[in-house]
Amino acid sequence: MISDRYEAGLVLKGFEVKAVKSGQISLKESFVTVKGSELFLTNAHISPWKQAGEIKNYDPTRPRKLLLRKSEIKHLIGKMRTEGLTLVPIRVYTKKRLLKLEFGIGKGKKEFDKRKDIAKREAERRMKKALNNY
Repeated sequence: MISDRYEAGLVLKGFEVKAVKSGQISLKESFVTVKGSELFLTNAHISPWKQAGEIKNYDPTRPRKLLLRKSEIKHLIGKMRTEGLTLVPIRVYTKKRLLKLEFGIGKGKKEFDKRKDIAKREAERRMKKALNNY
C-alpha cells in the first residue's frame, strides 16, 4: 500500500538518459536506499544505449543518486526510521526535458495479510471453475 508519492530528479550519465528516454529501463526489484543524508535508486536496470558504442566497465544496476530538497530527505528518513516504512519506485517519466522518478512510501504486508490474499485468490479461482463446469 502506497501512502504518499514524491517526485525526484535522477543523476544519470548521458547515454543512460538516451536509454531511459527510449524505454530501456526496468524498475522491477528496484528500491530506494539511504546512504548518509542522500537517497539512491538501487537495483534499477538501465540497458546501455545501442548507438553509444561499447562502454567499458558499465554496471547497468549501479546506484543512482536522487535529487530532492534537504527538508524532504530529512522528512523521508525520519518516516522510514520511526514507522518502518520503505520507499518504492513507481515510474520514470520526462517532465519538459528532465527525467523524473516517482516513488512512494509503502508499508510491507504482514504474513497473515499474504495468507488472506492467497486464500481469497484460491476461492475466486474455485468459483470460476465451478461456474465454467455448470
